[in-house]
This record gives sequence, structure tokens and C-alpha cells, in this order.
Amino acid sequence: MTTIACPLREAAQISRQEGAIFGPDRDLLYSEWDELATRVAANLKQLGLGPGDRIALFLPQDWRYPVILMGVIRAGAVACPLSTRQPRDAVIDQLRWINCRAVVAYSREAQTSEDLPCAQLHPDTLLAEPVSRVSPEAIRYALDQPATILFTSGSTGDPKAVQHSIGNHYYSARGSNNNLRIRSHDRWLMQVPIYHVSGLSIVFRCMLSGAGIAMPGREESLVEAINGYGATHLSLVPTQLRRLLADPEAEQRMKKIKAILLGGSALDEQALKQAFHRGWPVYPTYGLTEMASQVTTVPVLTPPERRYYAGSPLAYRELQIAPDGEILVRGSCLFQGYVQGDAVDPAVDAEGWFHTGDLGTLDEEQRLKVNGRKDDMFISGGENIHPAVIERAMMNLGGIDRVLVVPVTDKEFGQRPVAFVLGSQRTAEAWPALLRPVLAGFQIPVAFLAWPEGESWQSDKPNRENFALLAEAMLAR
Repeated sequence: MTTIACPLREAAQISRQEGAIFGPDRDLLYSEWDELATRVAANLKQLGLGPGDRIALFLPQDWRYPVILMGVIRAGAVACPLSTRQPRDAVIDQLRWINCRAVVAYSREAQTSEDLPCAQLHPDTLLAEPVSRVSPEAIRYALDQPATILFTSGSTGDPKAVQHSIGNHYYSARGSNNNLRIRSHDRWLMQVPIYHVSGLSIVFRCMLSGAGIAMPGREESLVEAINGYGATHLSLVPTQLRRLLADPEAEQRMKKIKAILLGGSALDEQALKQAFHRGWPVYPTYGLTEMASQVTTVPVLTPPERRYYAGSPLAYRELQIAPDGEILVRGSCLFQGYVQGDAVDPAVDAEGWFHTGDLGTLDEEQRLKVNGRKDDMFISGGENIHPAVIERAMMNLGGIDRVLVVPVTDKEFGQRPVAFVLGSQRTAEAWPALLRPVLAGFQIPVAFLAWPEGESWQSDKPNRENFALLAEAMLAR
């Protein structure tokens, strides 16, 4: 197979009168989504934009976002979702970085200035009825057609621009849907931004199955959105799962949920245990931007007591562990490369493996356990220390909201671990005795510090370097 039919056009033909996008301002049927995407593609063509052109999306998250996204792709252009949480200068840098020809934005969102390096297009201009257009009955895409460019978060280094093809998104969605089935009357809650791969992948999963995308407003809480939009599927990070478990209203609202994909950071086994005790259908997953989202996920028929790992490789993916413990991946979902200007660097080794920088192990059943980042590891007295191992042990003891382990300089051992702890009723003196049965002596932190005021605890990818500097300063007092 070298081409595929447009997933949106197919969904519109099969599920024409089925709900596609649900939000506080407007709901769309699949037929309406398809029609509006055709408008966007026609208007882009009239503006001289088309195949290969990179078009940034700097938009609030509402029904227009997936419409314009698919319209850009239908025009043969490359959609480049940008984070709206960035300052203006960072946005301008990214537009230059990937040579965008245009950015779709409202003036207030883009904070436009004369030094904007490309044209600005208003969303309403693209959604208006075009002067002329052709809407072919059949639309096909080459699998290797560049479709999107996403910027990684930069939590493990400088951000990178990741280019995915149509085929990358298509096979990512197929492999996921083969495991967690979704149908036309299901609704996946879009609680994550589309400029993250976890959000973008929801769009493709739902299109391939004819399911609905529920897009709540900014002010709606997770529990309100689950109830208000009749959500059946969720994508959560551990922080969100912990919030749901602590919300007294969540228990009743979760009864209609069919599946919860849990990823984004190290597993919180204590939270998982609580969720399984309540009968919540949580399926841990491991993925990365470069693989267009999921790589491994716990199989849907796995009993809850056997779901305490990051899953097994899904269809269209390959995974192996290098001799040094690094997770290597390849397959139909693997990105086309990192973008810098017009150049695209594949960033794979001679055998086509991408080196993730994550550490893990595979057991005889091909079940993955993730042990943290390779570049988070540090050496203490000749022993390798992986912060994620210590963090997991502390979280499993319960009674805390968050923990982060970082290294501090030590004259005798080179570096020693220090833990920042949020929400603990335990004293610093109590921790070592609790950890000795589950950790080696060199893994037990030498200090347990209160989570600093002003530092976010909600992010599942905190800046460890900043915390390490803070720990050094606090211990030097």
C-alpha cells in the first residue's frame, strides 16, 4: 500500500450523520467537518498555498482546530501546530525554524508584529465559502506525504521539530484502535492540546473509527467535561488520574468510561491500585512524539492485577532494548525526521532504529517496564542511579502527591540523590527506614526537601536541572 483514502472523507461517507466534534460553542457532524475542511483547502489554494507549504496553527482549542488542521492536510500542505502558551518571540523563532509560509491565528492570539516572518491568515477567512472549489468524490494521500510538524516539549534538552507523514499518523491510529476498540457512538475527550502528539493522535484515532471528539471549554474541569460530553475514552497523565481519584464527584461520572490511556511519565502504582479497586479501565501506555504517540499499551483483555507495566508493542511498531538499557524503536509510525529549515534529519541508526533516550526492560512476554531517562541517570560512588526508580518506590508507599529526585554534588561519592516531596505528612527522618526494604542503600536520598513554593507540581515533565540547582542552594545554607 502506497496511498490511502482520506480518513475524514471516508468517515463522512460512512458516518455522514454521526457526531464528529462536540464543544461548548458548536457540534459538527462528520459531513460538516468534511465540508468545512474542503473549504479550507480551497481557500488556501486561492491564496497560493498548497503542496509542501508549511502552515502553522496558533489557535485556541475549539471545533475550528481539527477542521483547519485537516483542511491544511487536504491542501497538501504541512500543518504545524504551535503551543499557545509560548511568548511571542518564541513563536516567531519557531516560524523561522521550520520556514513557515503562513500562520493561522487570531490577532490577539498571535500578538502580531511587523517582524512576523510569514503571512498571517485569520481562521474565519479559511472557513468562509470559497469563490470556487472542486471537491472530488475520492481523495487519496501518499503514505509518505508530510502531514504535520510538532515541536517536542524540550524537557530532555532543546525542543526539536518532528515531522510526521500521513502514514505515520494512519498506522499509529490503526495500531491503537486494534487494541482499544472505539466505535461511532463513542467519544474521546480531548483534554490534552492538539499541539502535543497525545492530542493530535486522538484526532486520527477518531477519524479512522468514526468516533466523536469531545472538546471542552477552557473553564470546564475534567469531571465536568466527562459528564457534559458523554465521554467514553480518556487520555490522561498520572497527575490527572490522581486528581480524578481525589475528586468526590468523579466516581459517579466515571461509570460510562470504557478506556483510559495513561501515559506521559513514570507509572504511579499507588494511583493505579486505587483506580483498579474502583473498577476504572486504565491501560498504561508508553509513547513519544517521534513515534506519533503510542508505542506500547497494555492489551485490553489483561486483568487489572497484571496491568502494572507500560504495555506491549502495538501493531506496526518494533521495540528492542539496547545493551546499555536504552529503548530503541522503529516501524510504520516512526517520524520522517527532525526539521531545521528545509532539511529533514532522519535521526536513526544504520538499522533504522531510533534511540529514544529512555531506559527500560522487556520481560519474556514482551512487557515493557520504563526506568526513566538515560540522561537523568547519575553515578554515586560508582553505582548508577535512576531517579525514576526512587520516585516510583516513594510514590508506592502512598501519602504523597508528588516526588522528584535530583543529584547534588558530594565530595566522597561524586553525587548523591535528594528528593523533593509534595503533600507528605512524614518527617524527613521517617523516610529512610521506610525505603530500606525496597531500595539499595546508595539509592536512598540523603535529604528530603519540601516542594518549593512557586514551582509547578502539575507538569509531568519538570525541569530537573532547575530543581538540582535549587537543591544545591538549599543544602548549602
